[in-house]
Amino acid sequence: MNIIFFGTPAFAVPSLERLLAHPDFTVLGVVTQPDKRRGRGNQLTPSPVKAIAQGHNLPLYQPKSVKKDEDTLNKLRSSQADVFVVVAYGQILSQAVLDMPRLGCVNAHGSILPKYRGAAPIQWSLYHGEAETGITTMLMNAGMDTGSTLLEARTPIALLDNFDDVAERLAHIGADLLIETLLKLNQQAIQPLPQDDTQATYAPLIKKEDYWLDWSRSAIALHNQVRGFYPACNATFRGDPLKIMATAPLGAAYWTQLPPALSAIAQTWSPPAPAAQPGEVVGLLKGEGAIVQTGDGELLLRAVQMPGKRPQSGWDFANGARLALGDVLGNGE
Repeated sequence: MNIIFFGTPAFAVPSLERLLAHPDFTVLGVVTQPDKRRGRGNQLTPSPVKAIAQGHNLPLYQPKSVKKDEDTLNKLRSSQADVFVVVAYGQILSQAVLDMPRLGCVNAHGSILPKYRGAAPIQWSLYHGEAETGITTMLMNAGMDTGSTLLEARTPIALLDNFDDVAERLAHIGADLLIETLLKLNQQAIQPLPQDDTQATYAPLIKKEDYWLDWSRSAIALHNQVRGFYPACNATFRGDPLKIMATAPLGAAYWTQLPPALSAIAQTWSPPAPAAQPGEVVGLLKGEGAIVQTGDGELLLRAVQMPGKRPQSGWDFANGARLALGDVLGNGE
């Protein structure tokens, strides 16, 4: 099969590498987003997918808008590709592009469709506390992740998994599933299944306010927000922003889901009576970090980052900031 690959972030790299290594596939070219300015030096930086493409001397296309770039459209049309493979590309493909390859456009999406259609499926599945997620391959149409599904593969989500953990796992699961999907599609050994739109949920782009923590929410809701939108959720402390990078909800409902050492030490602590106000430090768990009261339950701060400093463990933060019972963390802003 001759393939044009569309992809941009690190999530798409394992899929491209598997295609390049497989004897049944020839990658004719790669379409990726334009270079972006990143880091303190504000230097133009290529996407992870572009770096792989350059390493293999592949033809590379970086249109600002693939739907409007006539040069790219002409090259895609003349490529005679059997299939376009799309993994986290970052642009909507027009019907004209979707109709170009013989077998259509195959997308590997980071959820079990029709749940979590949209731009940020992994983040929102964690935010909503899902116990499992997965990859779905589908034949793309003009809608937002509404095409007929081909294959799926699932993976459980552990209580302390964050976005990076799940994304890395799904990237490799997706690469394997993509290979299986393409081989079966070429052999006409797979039957596309229309999605049930009545079961659809959505995973929109993440907004600035989605990162703001509100301590009046429950401990488990805050924990899911922190790990889903890792590493960018924020609160305030002593008038300065404080990035909350890792947490753990405390309480009997979670003991068996925590690492044994953490569970054992956490069970030695008991919440104060009466309950404190949301955001108040109500405990210091030795070797772990501060325990913060929420609107429902207590939350252990396992890792944070102060302005201008490197991320640090919750315990190092508690010691360095000289946290005391009764200190109060403010909501994010």
